[in-house]
Amino acid sequence: MQIMLTPAVQQAQDHYFGGHDVVENAPVADPLTPRETAFIGMRDSFYMATVSESGWPYVQHRGGPPGFVRVLGPSRLGFADYQGNQQMLSTGNLAASDKVALFMMDYPRRARLKILGHARVVDAREHAELFADLADEALRPRVERFVLIDVVSYDWNCPKYITQRFTAAEVERAVEPLRDRIAELEAQLAVLKGGDGSGGAGSGGDTPGA
Repeated sequence: MQIMLTPAVQQAQDHYFGGHDVVENAPVADPLTPRETAFIGMRDSFYMATVSESGWPYVQHRGGPPGFVRVLGPSRLGFADYQGNQQMLSTGNLAASDKVALFMMDYPRRARLKILGHARVVDAREHAELFADLADEALRPRVERFVLIDVVSYDWNCPKYITQRFTAAEVERAVEPLRDRIAELEAQLAVLKGGDGSGGAGSGGDTPGA
């Protein structure tokens, strides 16, 4: 917040709330703790904002298998950048300004982690040593670049207004016990129906005067 509470932001707080926040004596950088490391390790996507030379922000979605963003140290992240639409907007922006903002979302748990940092893009053809740390073997043929981010700060947002969303895989895992239970009950019902039918025929044949 010390980075983000600029004079203009503080003026806006004064206007709407009659005062503004002040953060002093913040550390030079916020090292990631086991909580952030675990959260990042479970993500299969995130949003990354860069700033163009014209001053416009640009936000891109990045995705991959869970854990494709790797924590390389207390203040460093890295991920493999795959073949895309060849626009190179984020890559070009980072060549002019290395500042990035990441939004990592956990929609089922309504949690989000904001990260600020300095990013560097390197050509995968020139850094073969990074494949082992940043790319799953099956996806390595598609890797064109690696992005390394030195984390400056991060913050957890409140869950307010985050709508819960679930992936198809998450829904499948949630309903699997229900499907198993339905199958079990259907099997029991089939046995009961079969027992009633045979039992009814036998009883009718043994009844005197039928």
